[in-house]
This record gives sequence, C-alpha cells and structure tokens, in this order.
Amino acid sequence: MTSPITRPGGRVRDHRWFTPWLLVAPAVVWLCVFNVYPALNTIYMAFTNTKPLGGGEFTGLANFERMLDDDQLVHALTNSILYMIVCVPLLTLLPLLLAVLVEKKLPGLTFFRVTFYTPVVASAVVVALIWGWLLDDRGAINSILSALQVVTEPIPFLTDRWLLLFSAISLTVWKGLGYYMIIYLSALGNVGKELHEAAAVDGADPVRRFWSVTVPGVRGTMLLITILITISALRVFTELYVMTGGTGGPGGKVSSMVMLIQLYSTGFTGSLGYASALSLLLFVLTLLPMLLLARLNRKDG
Repeated sequence: MTSPITRPGGRVRDHRWFTPWLLVAPAVVWLCVFNVYPALNTIYMAFTNTKPLGGGEFTGLANFERMLDDDQLVHALTNSILYMIVCVPLLTLLPLLLAVLVEKKLPGLTFFRVTFYTPVVASAVVVALIWGWLLDDRGAINSILSALQVVTEPIPFLTDRWLLLFSAISLTVWKGLGYYMIIYLSALGNVGKELHEAAAVDGADPVRRFWSVTVPGVRGTMLLITILITISALRVFTELYVMTGGTGGPGGKVSSMVMLIQLYSTGFTGSLGYASALSLLLFVLTLLPMLLLARLNRKDG
C-alpha cells in the first residue's frame, strides 16, 4: 500500500507503509536491548539462584523468604528510608526559599545564583571525596574545632554510624539545593505578581504571602520535585560508597539498598538471583511513594 507525496520541486515519491517503522526501528531496538530485556531478565533471575559465572535453577520464592532473615537488608532499608524521610522535606522547601530570595532583582544576586548552582555541576564522586577529607578525624573541620578548643577529641564524622549517615545526607542536600532552586525559579515566573500585590493590599505580611500565594502557585512543581527526591534518596549510592571507602561504614551498617544489591551481585560467590530479588523490592519501594503522590495530586486537582 503506497500513498504519493508531492515535494516542493514537483517530484512525486512513494510513501510506503513501513517507512515510519524503519525510522523508529533503531530506537525500538535500543530500548528493547538495554531496557526491556534487562528488566524482564531481572524479574526472571529473582526466582532463581543464578551466580555471576552463569547457571542457576528456578527456586521459586526462596530469595524473598531469605529477605526475612537478612540483617543487612534491615540496615539497608533503615538507612534508605531515613535518607528519604530527611532529604525529601529539606530538598523540597529549602530550594524554594532560596529561589524566592534570589528571584528578587538586587545587586550581587548573580553571584549567589552561581554559588548555589556550582555544586550541581561538580562530580558527585569528587564532592564526596572532598567532604570525606574535610570530615576526617584529622581533616580541616576537626583541626579547626581543636584549634579553637571547642572539642578535645576529634568528632567521629566518618567512623560513627549515625554521624556518617547524616554527613552523607548533608552532602546530598547541599549538592541538590542549586538544581531544585533552578526548577523553582522557572515555576515562580508563572506566579502572578498581581496576586502578591492583592495579598499585600489585604495586609498579608511576607510570610503569609509565601504560604498563601507562592506555595499554592508552585504546588505542581513541588509535587514533581518531591517525586524526584524520593526516587533519588532511595537509590542513593555514591555519597555513602565514597565516604565509607566502599565498606558500608562501621560494621557495614551504613549500607544503602543500592550498595547491598551491588554487594550481592559482585564477586565469584555473589548471588545474582538474590540481588535481583532485592532490585524488585527497591523497585516496589520506589513505585509506592510515586503512586501515593500521584493519587493525592489527582484528588487535589
């Protein structure tokens, strides 16, 4: 089946039915090879005892039953969920406050915009290494605190489980501020100035205008950012991996879900089947907050 197409030069060429399929074929092949097949293969391996060197048999729900007795999984889940609980509110509100401040046309604001955005373009590995050097027992922060006689012994930022975890959370928040600030700056441009002026005429102070005008005006953007942060927090890897030197922290108790999957899937004695089952669990954990937020947004809409 063909259909003629007349070109500006007057030439007529046949438009065959399979031409569109040929155009999208490379993208479809790429998607199937690098996305669809690995996803389906991961689901299959979650029900097997596959090893890195190949082989493996179907074991049913054995990998999921193993999760119930895995202490490392409990630590990884605790750390990942804590990471999400702390990062989501901080990275949702702080960038909005920064965007409101740097939106005003005042002298020197370009400098602050660049300063806040610089960590975004820096490599996560490099930033984590620098933070590791700063927070080390003999690093700059402990040296300054000792010189000022604020502490008598170094603060164990990198050797205490909870201090190490919150140091990594601080790094994530610091690095993400500029990125989400830029997104909020775009959203603030759609909030009508007349609404602020009307609220000011009614006697609303800046704080009241922020909560009554600005926040409702960027509500959709806040929901999007919340989803992005939730996914990123549950998939955190680089910060913890670099700051713990790849060990997972004291006793391996600072490992995240992604670090645990990486641990089980590497080495000659690794268990790709169990790592695949953990990947499915992480997928479900990532999907649930997204569905919940989407449902809340639909109700509000």
